[in-house]
Amino acid sequence: MDNLWTIRNTNDVEKFVKNYRNFIDTAVTERLAISFFEEMLKKSGFISLNEYTGVEEKVYYINASKSLIAVRIVSDPKEGFNIIASHVDSPRFDLKPNPLFEDEAIAMLKTHYYGGVKLYQWYNIPLALVGVVFKADGTRIDINIGFDEDDPIFLFADLLPHLDRKDEKLSEKFQGEKMNLVVGSIPLEGEEKDAVKRNVLRILKEKYNIEEEDFISADIEIVPAFKSREVGFDRSMIAAYGQDDRICAFQSVKALIDAENLEKSAAVILFDREEIGSEGNAGAKARFYKKFFRKVLKIKGEKDVEFALDELIENSFVVSADVAALVNPNFKDVHDKLNAPKIGKGVVVVKYTGMRGKAGASEAHAETLLHVRKVLNNANIKWQVGTLGKIGVGGGGTVAKFLAQEGFNVIDMGPGLLSMHSPYEIVSKVDLFETYLAYKELISKR
Repeated sequence: MDNLWTIRNTNDVEKFVKNYRNFIDTAVTERLAISFFEEMLKKSGFISLNEYTGVEEKVYYINASKSLIAVRIVSDPKEGFNIIASHVDSPRFDLKPNPLFEDEAIAMLKTHYYGGVKLYQWYNIPLALVGVVFKADGTRIDINIGFDEDDPIFLFADLLPHLDRKDEKLSEKFQGEKMNLVVGSIPLEGEEKDAVKRNVLRILKEKYNIEEEDFISADIEIVPAFKSREVGFDRSMIAAYGQDDRICAFQSVKALIDAENLEKSAAVILFDREEIGSEGNAGAKARFYKKFFRKVLKIKGEKDVEFALDELIENSFVVSADVAALVNPNFKDVHDKLNAPKIGKGVVVVKYTGMRGKAGASEAHAETLLHVRKVLNNANIKWQVGTLGKIGVGGGGTVAKFLAQEGFNVIDMGPGLLSMHSPYEIVSKVDLFETYLAYKELISKR
């Protein structure tokens, strides 16, 4: 297969990448991603579900500020939708409900990691605090500290190599309860006990109007405090935090907005909580997207909404849009080379997920793969197959299996990444662009 750089228009690729980098540098949390997409949708003529009368084409609904469904209705909803579903959460650290303490004259915040992370990768890199705080009177305070050049940053402080010569397993050396964020070291004048902590509390109150009890009603995430960068002498790749899976969320929303001549109604669903099993009322196990479809069907005049919803689901086609693990030339032994995706070769089509004997898998039917092949080949869009490592070595899942359990016909597809789940993941620019083209084509065709 040809490398995509030899067949794609570089100007088209770079234009798409520029818009993508603006998104990935802004949307460093779920809330920020959903807010970003809402503005994109509004600018493209989408209206809120509350405004829908049954005749408009473009409609969206936001759930819990962390998940979203947007549709373009061009045919009878019972005939089904072409859907792209992805997730907007990424591995990170969260503050514990009672986080602030002082030890050895250093103020720190206790954290809990979220999703699959290698703890050691998060030491000694600049970190930011991003999220929302709700005060006792209901006042909302948006927090974004660490990205502006005048902001402070925060760190997990590692042990110097001179005192770290004991040979231990990674699981013993790096422990979640030791991931305490350094946030201050100046004592409050006149205080004897926890003087540094009290000074931090003073700053929080004076500068951000946050008191200690306010941490209870807060969603504050700890994310890398650096922007995306081009990688390589040839600038062919992009490194950024949170590309798993906000990269697919951006590609899918752009595909929904940009698609022309839709042959079937189309939709994008964005979920939270995929990295911890799609739990909660904003994840793929939640009911919000079915509620949306029920309301659309009811407004459209359907008498038996539940039966109509069953028909909608049965007639729909879903791309579970999630990233794949590219072959890393330094660690080739964990891959099956015949079924491992490679950089610059296009969107990755994943027939099944799961682990070992396909446990916890979603597996696409042969007919589904045939549909994908036909659509992409007819449009001259480059694709490759992929699995997540050798049998017994790798494995994982996406939102696909939860949608499949509801009766949707689902296939996993997405761009390949290097350094997946790290604070700085890498994607090829052409793979990024090719995946967008694939989503746009699949969302358009019956």
